[in-house]
Amino acid sequence: MKARGHNFSVWTLVALVVGNAVGAGIYTTSGFSLADLGSREWVLLAWLVAGFIALTGAVSYGFLVRGITESGGEYLYLSRSIHPLAGFIAGWVSLLAGFPGAIAFAALAFEAYAQASIPALKGIVSNLIAVSIVLIAGVIHIVRVRAGARAHEWIVAFMLLILTLGIVWIGMHFAINPSLPIADPAPLAPFSIFAFANSLVWISLSYSGFNAAAYVAGEVHDARRAVPKGMVIGTILTLVLCVGVNAVILFGAEPDSLRGQADIAARAAQALGGQDARRVMELVIAVSLLTSITAMVLAGPRVYAKMAEDGALPKLFRARDGEPPRMSIALQVITAVLLILLTDLRGLLSYLGFTLSLCLALAVSSLFVRHWRLSERPKSIWYPIAPLVFVLCTVSFAVLSAWHDPRQFYAAIPIVCMGGVAYLVAKRVQS
Repeated sequence: MKARGHNFSVWTLVALVVGNAVGAGIYTTSGFSLADLGSREWVLLAWLVAGFIALTGAVSYGFLVRGITESGGEYLYLSRSIHPLAGFIAGWVSLLAGFPGAIAFAALAFEAYAQASIPALKGIVSNLIAVSIVLIAGVIHIVRVRAGARAHEWIVAFMLLILTLGIVWIGMHFAINPSLPIADPAPLAPFSIFAFANSLVWISLSYSGFNAAAYVAGEVHDARRAVPKGMVIGTILTLVLCVGVNAVILFGAEPDSLRGQADIAARAAQALGGQDARRVMELVIAVSLLTSITAMVLAGPRVYAKMAEDGALPKLFRARDGEPPRMSIALQVITAVLLILLTDLRGLLSYLGFTLSLCLALAVSSLFVRHWRLSERPKSIWYPIAPLVFVLCTVSFAVLSAWHDPRQFYAAIPIVCMGGVAYLVAKRVQS
């Protein structure tokens, strides 16, 4: 996709990364991970490890953007560096699962927290709130690019403000209350590499937004400098927020009340400050989930628009100069709504983490392909260290996770096969 105007500043890119990442996962994943890992220390270690892996991914994507400054993300890098089929399948995964699945996940969590914080909403038909918020986000981004970007910036700024104030308040609460942090009477659970890998795959969803800025690179002035900078700053902010928030959650409540639960942030808030604190936390989470939804509705359609520009999707999904890819936005919104109506929260978490991890690793590995085929070697002390660490860690933990729970692998096979068939159909239509 050729440059279509400079719609995104560095701050917009940082907001896009943070908003994409700080969503449902940061407030829900630790409950599931605690059930698998057994001890809070292992869960917090998983958040730190996943955060540093994401940082190596952000650096690696920065190398990719310096080589290819167009919009399109994994589809663009794989189709240009490895083979159009690889790019098409990555775009297909983004179309059917990546962005719509993550949007559905965030929207379902938003509905759960909105109903918990505002009792009057509990009587509303199931899934109606989740579907409505996705539709509203779609309308915001369909109107104008700049309008959608500004709206997202303000929501992210508000979220960062209230999260910072909340962490400071709780930190003071920890300092003056001798009963905090709450001790765990059980001994440290034995370390399981398979359970740790499974939790890392889930937790990686909360960091997967590190590459969000790459999807809009074609609409950024001086993309070679601004996009890598936005991704690294945004990922560091995300790492600090994720570790800080989950440390408070894990050590602010009894471990047994958190294991296997999705609403762990609200439970921890109630343990720290009563029912009023729980209501405030639920509203904070709802705002955070809004940022995640608006970020993904902004970024995802750029992939489909690029695919349409290349002929991999019908031309109606292309974007006109200076305008948002309206039909691509509509396609993503419709797919997300269907997933909301057909799936559950934990099922989405496991499937999305495994599938997207492999797509990210494959995209970063294209750096080595370009180095070998085109003699393009990024001029940085972090090459090849950062991409090697990211690819090896991501693939290793994804394989261990699939070994621990093979359903993740089985669920990915139909999507990949459908992508291959769709590619052959698209090529036949073009010819």
